[in-house]
Amino acid sequence: MGTIFTLFMVLIMIACVLLIIIIMAQNPKGGGLSSTFGGASSAQFGVQRTNDFMEKATWTIGITIVVLSILSVVLTAKPKMKMAPQAPAATEAPVQSAPATQPAPAPQQVPAGQ
Repeated sequence: MGTIFTLFMVLIMIACVLLIIIIMAQNPKGGGLSSTFGGASSAQFGVQRTNDFMEKATWTIGITIVVLSILSVVLTAKPKMKMAPQAPAATEAPVQSAPATQPAPAPQQVPAGQ
């Protein structure tokens, strides 16, 4: 894991925390699951429309997280070495050599007096 991977992970974590903070700071619009289960919408008496800045920030940070994730994979991936296909090594039959000839024993010298 290189330093660039660590940098991407830190940036992604910061963006995630910012996204959580921005989503939690938004006023609920009502509808959805909150009104399905019979609860009164809390947005009836308050602001019913999310601030344009908050909505744009949510989309921007969400897209930033996706882009950083893709960049971290692309830039930190280890390239696979493409090797040229090699022809299989030809297996040759072992070379059979002629059996080693043993030198003829030297004639023994018999002493002259015996």
